[in-house]
Amino acid sequence: MKHLDLPPAWLLLCVLAALALDWLVPFGIFGLPGRVAGVGLGIAALVIAGLAARRMRRAGTTVMPHSAPSALVTDGVFSFSRNPIYLADVLILLAVLLWIDAPLGLPLVPVFMWVLTRRFIEPEEARLAAAFGPDYEAWTGRTRRWL
Repeated sequence: MKHLDLPPAWLLLCVLAALALDWLVPFGIFGLPGRVAGVGLGIAALVIAGLAARRMRRAGTTVMPHSAPSALVTDGVFSFSRNPIYLADVLILLAVLLWIDAPLGLPLVPVFMWVLTRRFIEPEEARLAAAFGPDYEAWTGRTRRWL
């Protein structure tokens, strides 16, 4: 079951919940500006995730949650966010909410962030602290978890 416990699965659940909310209580207010913003956020998310994955691959470490890290990546997009791929996931959710014009789904964004933090980020932080000690602590001192 652990192989199904991945951020994209939680993202899909949030998107499906937003679609259900929008179907039950259609309440569109974003219109064309929401679609434009949604596209922009979606593109930004894909760029951030791509840059982060490429940097991790070059460092020879895994992008898979629940796996042991083999390198501490602190440069590139990791210099402004300790979790750029999770940040990208949140931006994708927000982009979808804007695109489908589902303002009642906006509370799903902090819920999704909470799930990511509890299920993925906090365990990863513990593994990184154990593996990289002072280097990890120095990075956390200068780089925020999200932004």
